[in-house]
Amino acid sequence: MALERIKKYVQKLDFINLLSTFGSGMDALVFLQSNTVDLIFLDINIGDISGIQLLETSHIKSEVIIITAYDEYALKGFELHVTDYLLKPYSFERFVEAVNRAKHNLAKKEPALEKKFIFVKTEYRLEKLFLPDVLYIEGMRDYRKIHAVNKKIMTLQTFKEFEKEISPATICRVHKSFMVAMDKIDAVEKDGIRIRDIIIPISETYKKAFFQLIHPSAG
Repeated sequence: MALERIKKYVQKLDFINLLSTFGSGMDALVFLQSNTVDLIFLDINIGDISGIQLLETSHIKSEVIIITAYDEYALKGFELHVTDYLLKPYSFERFVEAVNRAKHNLAKKEPALEKKFIFVKTEYRLEKLFLPDVLYIEGMRDYRKIHAVNKKIMTLQTFKEFEKEISPATICRVHKSFMVAMDKIDAVEKDGIRIRDIIIPISETYKKAFFQLIHPSAG
């Protein structure tokens, strides 16, 4: 019934093309591994894994609108930077409001591959960071430590925020605690990725996407 309502509302909006629907989180993950989408409507209860687990464990850069009957997940959803949070039952007008928010966000996004720099929140300022200078980004509890060629920056910005701003072809997530600059990789070894004299681990969660970036024909 929830999927049918979404289909019905989407059909009323001529600027949305519905690619597919799923009743299983794992089926959705398989689809997302080989398809790029701008917007995901995501329920909390999707069978084998929860919607929150899907967001936490996968590399999703799409706009995400959570649709659920449970308001207790709202805070967690916004911590994961979802676009909007719709509580059932919701009206068509509220649905359109959420979709327009996603549309606005998509319109603002600059193509990630064209970015040469970003601004990083650190202490009481925004510091300009040139992406070609980055070696890797390390998670340290609540902080992320950016290791650049000539400096290090500590920030409270999350990996999710970096992933939304930076193309994985430039700086790629390879572990829950690490992102690496693709052009700074010296070697991929048995134990991980070597950048200068540092070995950075690769986790199973990110391994497939990483190897498809460095060796597409192998995937």
